[in-house]
Amino acid sequence: MHMDDLEINYDKLVEKSLKHVVIEALRIAAEEGLPGEHHFYITFKTTHPNVRVSAQLLNQYPDEMTIVLQHQFANLMVGETYFEVDLSFGGIPQTLRIPYDSIVYFADPYAKFGLSFNSGEASAAGQKIDEDEDEPAPARKASGSAEVISIDAFRKK
Repeated sequence: MHMDDLEINYDKLVEKSLKHVVIEALRIAAEEGLPGEHHFYITFKTTHPNVRVSAQLLNQYPDEMTIVLQHQFANLMVGETYFEVDLSFGGIPQTLRIPYDSIVYFADPYAKFGLSFNSGEASAAGQKIDEDEDEPAPARKASGSAEVISIDAFRKK
């Protein structure tokens, strides 16, 4: 293979860096709790092979699921390739294991910060959330695909 055949995949590098932002935010929440009014909306693909949710939740959310980490979560454990958290659904506590690769959207509405990821693709973009934008409802079926903002607008031409 010639050196000319090798390319640096910047899209993949950017996605990896942005996923690291999610991991660090989760790590802060796990170690110190969520400061002030910060809270996280995390949408993930339930079809990812390493996602661990109950059969009931999988039946209810066969493609994507959004969870909220705010006041009522416990045992947040941040691993190298996934995080685990205990949440209650209908009064029944359940442990969810969510690989970072399954995350398609992460937001902290208090900070007006959000990240959208193309699941399985090497592309992602950060975005600020408008104050007037409605927050996603917790643990609901996705009604459409998340909007991904291209980073092409920020590249030099």
